[in-house]
Amino acid sequence: MKKVLISVLMGSAMAVGASAASAATLDDVKAKGAVQCGVSQGLPGFSNPDDQGNWTGIDVDVCRAVAAAVFGDAKAVKYTPLSAKERFTALQSSEIDLLSRNTTWTMTRDTSLGLNFAGVNYYDGQGFMVRKSLGITSALELDGASVCTNTGTTTELNVTDYFRSHNMQLELVQFEKSDEVVQAYDSGRCDVYTTDASGLYAQRLKLTNPDEHVVLPEIISKEPLGPVVRQGDDQWFNIVKWSLFAMINAEELGVSSANVDEMKESTNPAVRRLLGLEGAFGEALGIPNDWAYQIVKQVGNYAEIFDNNVGPDTPLKISRGVNALWSNGGFQYAPPIR
Repeated sequence: MKKVLISVLMGSAMAVGASAASAATLDDVKAKGAVQCGVSQGLPGFSNPDDQGNWTGIDVDVCRAVAAAVFGDAKAVKYTPLSAKERFTALQSSEIDLLSRNTTWTMTRDTSLGLNFAGVNYYDGQGFMVRKSLGITSALELDGASVCTNTGTTTELNVTDYFRSHNMQLELVQFEKSDEVVQAYDSGRCDVYTTDASGLYAQRLKLTNPDEHVVLPEIISKEPLGPVVRQGDDQWFNIVKWSLFAMINAEELGVSSANVDEMKESTNPAVRRLLGLEGAFGEALGIPNDWAYQIVKQVGNYAEIFDNNVGPDTPLKISRGVNALWSNGGFQYAPPIR
């Protein structure tokens, strides 16, 4: 009986110790002087390096927003490129502090991996891309097709379910790295490329002749994409979550990187709370009270990060659609700062 009791007590102590250790992410980040952010291995518009190794994208801007909130410096980020298969292990093992890598929020991932999704920075859905020369106009015409996709993603189950539900056959051709999928599809190894629709628009830019390919109209799944942190550290979870919410609230309040200094003179209480002029909301997060001001000044509001990275004036040419603010008929909605 004593042995059982001692074992239970030791187990409890270990659990408390593990919780305490995992609850020091902010301290660890400050000690390192940068946020270690897990990103893709190269997805234009979301997380993609240029020839000089400078990272840009809507997911990258989430990393930059967190750095701006914590350090007052959006450049205080180090990037770790990860495959879909590697991404969760890297976060679980503390190799990275934050995963911002076009990752779908699902129940399994939210409950069985020891991770928390901190919000949705892009609402997406899985689609299909084919060569225009095939003359296919609908995914319902894909019976018997060979389909290329990534391993370790939600796309595998989604495409299998879709074909089964429509009594169609498929040959699934899987690769670990996204560039391997692109190369296989481009070389004709498969008839179809399936991933999130945003990814299809991005990866199409890498094909030999992008204009010879078309994204079919069907969207077969819900893919809410967002940043992820480890469970057990509510402070860090809140910092990441509210860094995203700050950008969404800023757009709704009409505060942008261009006018944020001028908006410091606003008498609107919501604007003044956002910019740290009233209240102590940064203090509640354990960071400076001008945290949201720094995010908007250095990174921008949500409209800016969308338009700059994936919007109609970028090579991806994606419209806001469901990623518009709730007040404009979209899904983007953030709790208020008050």
